[in-house]
Amino acid sequence: MNYKSFDVNKVREDFPILSRKVNGNKIIYFDNAATSQTPIKVIDVISEYYKKYNANIHRGVHSLSQEATDAFENSRKTIKNHFNSKETCEIIFTSGATHGVNIVSSGYSKILNNNDELLVSEMEHHSNIVPWQMLCESTGAKLKVIPMSIKGDLEIDQFKKLLNSKTKLVFLNHVSNALGTINPIEYIIKKAHSIGAKVLIDGTQASPHIKTDLQKLDIDYYVTSAHKMCGPTGIGILYGKKSLLNNLPPYQGGGEMISDVTFEKTTYADLPHKFEAGTPNISGVIAFGAAINYMNNIGFDNILNYEKELLNYAQDQINKIEGVQIYGESINKTPIISFNINGIHPYDIGSILDKMGIAVRTGHHCAQPIMDFYKIPGTVRASFSFYNTIEEIDFMIKGLKKAIMMLQ
Repeated sequence: MNYKSFDVNKVREDFPILSRKVNGNKIIYFDNAATSQTPIKVIDVISEYYKKYNANIHRGVHSLSQEATDAFENSRKTIKNHFNSKETCEIIFTSGATHGVNIVSSGYSKILNNNDELLVSEMEHHSNIVPWQMLCESTGAKLKVIPMSIKGDLEIDQFKKLLNSKTKLVFLNHVSNALGTINPIEYIIKKAHSIGAKVLIDGTQASPHIKTDLQKLDIDYYVTSAHKMCGPTGIGILYGKKSLLNNLPPYQGGGEMISDVTFEKTTYADLPHKFEAGTPNISGVIAFGAAINYMNNIGFDNILNYEKELLNYAQDQINKIEGVQIYGESINKTPIISFNINGIHPYDIGSILDKMGIAVRTGHHCAQPIMDFYKIPGTVRASFSFYNTIEEIDFMIKGLKKAIMMLQ
């Protein structure tokens, strides 16, 4: 699809939920950083699986099992091609990005010791902080924090000072879920690799907006979730370079992840099955592949260009409101705006907007260190997607002005 022919109204027809009403108003969904909406093509794929070939995968000789297995593994190939991993077996299906981070952090409990250091950015989601804190508690390794600036950018000079021969792992998000900042991961990866450290990138907030090339960026580990990419909840991926995944122990024991089992000894399956114990979310995996196909059909260049228009317009309009403070004003951003209005609690703003059918997120967004940095309890977060419109932003601005009149 050429950007000049990108028709947001045509795109919106693909999303049934956008036609419903909330509190008597047509829904305006600005909570895409939490979960994106799902197009009918992806919903139909889930329905078709349960209607036509619902069966457990792998090792089944009957037709339903073979059809389900083919669809499942074809989805893995789709995801491999989209993110450009070197091998299909490097794509591990998980319940989501959090699961993926925990697989890696758990595996490093056998690798690290009390002389080692880990680097985490100050702008991480809790799911990319807590597992590493638990790892440090069990191994004695030290957790060091890459600080951020008031504009919401990482302090790269401080990162370079923190990086040393003791650093074994660096982990950070590609995009901040609370601020929308796009972090310079290519530079960070190169610097980390120069001293022998490995890097895990949380791509959850980037993947709906940016097409990440795993090989080009030389990423060691990468996680994301389908529900940020027009797919279903409860499914995601962990990518890891084959040699690195082979060095990690299995995360869970059970069916599928074994080669041979006896009471004397169990041997484990090769990748990717080594990390996929038990019956997977089969329909979720198939739908994840369908969602990526859908987004590629829209075109990530189209998505990026259109969402930049939405972001710039929304920031300009919000900044015109008296008493507004926007947090995270990096020049490199995805369409996320976190803000407060002087004297009004974010929850109260969110509640009034909801009465008008406008869905925004309020709170700390699972990023309490960011809120502590700005010395605030939370923010209102409006996050946009390629199916949102300028007219919807205008209606939100009216809602914000109404909230100010009611609450100040």
